[in-house]
Amino acid sequence: MTGQLVLNLPVRVDFSAESFVEGRANADAVAALSRWRDWPRAVMALTGPGGAGKSHLAAIWAQRAGARTTDAASLAACLAVLPSGVSLLVEDVDQGIDDAALFHAINRAAEGDIPGLLITGRTPPVLWRAGLPDLVSRLRALPHVELSEPDDELLTRLLLKQFQDRGAPLRPGVVEYMLPRMERSVSAVRSLVDRMDKLALARQTPVNRAVARAVLEDRPEDGDSE
Repeated sequence: MTGQLVLNLPVRVDFSAESFVEGRANADAVAALSRWRDWPRAVMALTGPGGAGKSHLAAIWAQRAGARTTDAASLAACLAVLPSGVSLLVEDVDQGIDDAALFHAINRAAEGDIPGLLITGRTPPVLWRAGLPDLVSRLRALPHVELSEPDDELLTRLLLKQFQDRGAPLRPGVVEYMLPRMERSVSAVRSLVDRMDKLALARQTPVNRAVARAVLEDRPEDGDSE
């Protein structure tokens, strides 16, 4: 079978609320962020492993809360120009904490100047390496909600939605074949579906187990069919 040319276009990451797939693994975090006006001292930490969907869920919250977004390295500069009454999302704080800036942000939220402060990281706040004693005590008391790695139910829904969004014909049994063999993360779902869709297009075939096997084993030259 002659393969067709597949353009290697970048995949746009969709962080819209409509594209977010809910399940048991993220239910607690979804609920906590929806009640953001009731957060104690107006602060919440959202934590979880890489690829669990923190950035997507945080982006949804930021849109709904009208929040500015920054990372830990730019927090001080952001706070210097952040108007009173505007919420703030600070991402990946555990990748490098600016003690003074984070302490200032938490205090502004507690005083009501920042109506909602969402802080994300991979590990719980008590494990963040802060050197300022007053900040350490704030972090120990910081409420946080954790995203779990996607379970089979959520992975199945994520995979089916990604294939449906691409309009990729999918043979029965492919998702069940993938579940025990794939990395269990939201980012892995996007990458795998993208590669499987491109390989199926090149082979001019629906997405079947042969396509899934070739991508999971990184053997795109494998041309068997199922």
